[in-house]
Amino acid sequence: MADTTTNESPATVEISHSDETHQQGQPQQQELQQPQSSAENLTSKLEKMNISSSSFSIWPPTQRTREAVVNRLIETLSTPSVLSKRYGSMLPEEASSTAKTIEEEAYNVAVDSVGDSGSASSSIDEGIEILQVYSKEISKKMLEAVKSRASASADADAAPQSDRATVASEDVSSSIDNESST
Repeated sequence: MADTTTNESPATVEISHSDETHQQGQPQQQELQQPQSSAENLTSKLEKMNISSSSFSIWPPTQRTREAVVNRLIETLSTPSVLSKRYGSMLPEEASSTAKTIEEEAYNVAVDSVGDSGSASSSIDEGIEILQVYSKEISKKMLEAVKSRASASADADAAPQSDRATVASEDVSSSIDNESST
């Protein structure tokens, strides 16, 4: 009787045998010919666990998952990060309203991409595709939000400087006029 343990990863399967079946007693590496796609990999894992795709749904996300996405967006928008270093961070209240808007819009785009009202997808593969649309839309909308906020801040900062430049040029003009009249 041989003991067999299997550690799976997308690229490699390691099979260990007892000394009865494997002379050297060392693990034997066996390479898979082609790595499985994430959807195929998830489907095969669910099948191994005897979970049917009808009892497990990728899309639509639960309300709890959507709230977790919003909370993560708030954290990203309001705390120091690579994004905030480049575009500035938001106050928590502003980040909260922005995050809720981003998530809601991304959800609606994902629902529209499948053409139904967000009901459970018919297959895991389809659910993964919709979830990818949702994720990409969140990233896109978050970047748009921070860029437009940074642009608005830059415009607000530039306006007083241009006003000062106008006043300074008027002062120079009037002093030139005064000197030329004397």
